Amino acid sequence: MSQRSGQEDPERYLFVDRAVVYNPATQADWTAKKLVWIPSERHGFEAAGIREERGEEVQLELAENGKKVVVNKDDIQKMNPPKFSKVEDMAELTCLNEASVLNNLKERYYSGLIYTYSGLFCVVINPYKNLPIYSENIIEMYRGKKRHEMPPHIYAISESAYRCMLQGTTQRFILLIGILDLGISGWD
Repeated sequence: MSQRSGQEDPERYLFVDRAVVYNPATQADWTAKKLVWIPSERHGFEAAGIREERGEEVQLELAENGKKVVVNKDDIQKMNPPKFSKVEDMAELTCLNEASVLNNLKERYYSGLIYTYSGLFCVVINPYKNLPIYSENIIEMYRGKKRHEMPPHIYAISESAYRCMLQGTTQRFILLIGILDLGISGWD
């Protein structure tokens, strides 16, 4: 997509560069360290490598700083392989658990990707700034496309609803859910 001088490229906020995400060295590191998620007071969850299992307790090494910790086996959540980093639809995650969902949303958000599918639902995280992804050009990108043919976006949801309405086969509705006073409505 072409952009005018001085304007941000909207594709940066829509598409994941899979060549950058999938790194064989990262995959090898994940496999060697047997990375999992453990509860963290500071971060909610953090990555740790399994060092030793002793009955119901597991000794781990925190990925961030190498610190050794011991946790109950029941507190460990499996981590997805690196190839699932920033996945567009969380229904594709092999390990669908709280830590993996939150991590995927966080990785996408910090990369400027505010839309993420979760099965039939579209999760949106408020970026608290204007993004160049709401224009006639972007609408045209999504026009006539099926949901799986384009990255997650409210335009994909509306295109799907519009297509079903024209076919008259099933009833569709779009339900917006959010937390009051967090700016999700866009009417502030």
